[in-house]
Amino acid sequence: MRVFEKNKDIFQLLSEAVSEGILVVNQERIIVATNHRTNEMFGYKENEIRDQNLNMLIPDNLHKAHDTYVDEFSKTRDQRRMAHGRTLYGKRKDGLQFPIEVGLNPFNLSGESYVMALIIDVTEKKEQEKKIKDLNDQLKQKIKTRTNELEETVAKLTQEIKLREAAESKIKSALQKERELNDLKSEFLSLVSHEFKTPLSGILTSATLVGKYTKEDQQDKREKHLRTIIGGVHHLTGILNDFLSLERLEKGKEVYKFTEFSLSKVINEVVYNANMLLKDGQNIKYPENIDEIEIYQEERIITLVLTNLLHNAIKYSSEDTEIAIKVDLQPTKIIFHIIDQGIGIPEKALKYIFTRYFRAENALLIQGSGIGLNIVKKHVENIGGDIYFKSKLGEGSEFSVEFPLKNSLN
Repeated sequence: MRVFEKNKDIFQLLSEAVSEGILVVNQERIIVATNHRTNEMFGYKENEIRDQNLNMLIPDNLHKAHDTYVDEFSKTRDQRRMAHGRTLYGKRKDGLQFPIEVGLNPFNLSGESYVMALIIDVTEKKEQEKKIKDLNDQLKQKIKTRTNELEETVAKLTQEIKLREAAESKIKSALQKERELNDLKSEFLSLVSHEFKTPLSGILTSATLVGKYTKEDQQDKREKHLRTIIGGVHHLTGILNDFLSLERLEKGKEVYKFTEFSLSKVINEVVYNANMLLKDGQNIKYPENIDEIEIYQEERIITLVLTNLLHNAIKYSSEDTEIAIKVDLQPTKIIFHIIDQGIGIPEKALKYIFTRYFRAENALLIQGSGIGLNIVKKHVENIGGDIYFKSKLGEGSEFSVEFPLKNSLN
């Protein structure tokens, strides 16, 4: 302490020339000297804090932490900033805390150790930092808000684009369907025109010729042309029935009625009608052991299916061939097989055979609407059955239809 008394004038001269607060403590952490800036900073008069413990300038709640900083400094005693990277606080006379930065400079004088602290009030600096931080936080929030708004806008635009693309796709699909429908209409009209024109022409020709055969010995010729007329009428009736059935299926108006009936009765009717369409030398092999069979099913649909398949077998087979009908009765189902020795189906056409209006390339010159098998398949599936086939080009086809057997008591 006496050392500083001797050098008081020199210390005052040097310390008052700087803008920082200067404070000197001895090894016991007693304040031995301050400059005017330090006194002003902490709110004390000159010499009011001299000979006082350094803790009077430190907030009470920070004494322990400050002691730790001092102990760390004492171990090294090198010139450095105190508590670097941390915010320090001083305590004014009125008890108000304020942020400070402290630089420590150890030195020896006349064999005694001292530490000179350069103190800077950083209140304005901290306030500026806080303002900058607040501005940065506000900016970050604005950026975040704007980013969210942009993301929402992008999401909305993306959704709108998807909706527009979906709408465009629907429009394109609708246009494509309309074009396909127009093509089908054109194809349908052409098909109907051809299908009706050919049998009508045959009916007209035969009707004209029948009138010319008036003699008794010309009865065979008359019967031949009458069969042609009857066959043509049956063919036209079949086409009309197909179109009407197709319309009912498309509109969901088809109603199925299940009854118990004699299987032989149905097959007899189907074969009887088919006999009128047989070509020269063709014959139908009747199924065996069906006279006593009674089944509970949709009689009208079984008749329609067997009629369609049998007529196809006759139409796509040449003269002098056999068409066989086989029946496989099982406990839960009945299976019909229609087997012919006809032209068969090309391999590349197999997967399209049940497609509406489809005609295999080897059947284009043979009369047909291309809707019969499509209708058959829909009816069979509607009542829980199944239809499938096997065919070899030039050797014939076998179509098989399964119908579930229903209990008449249900």
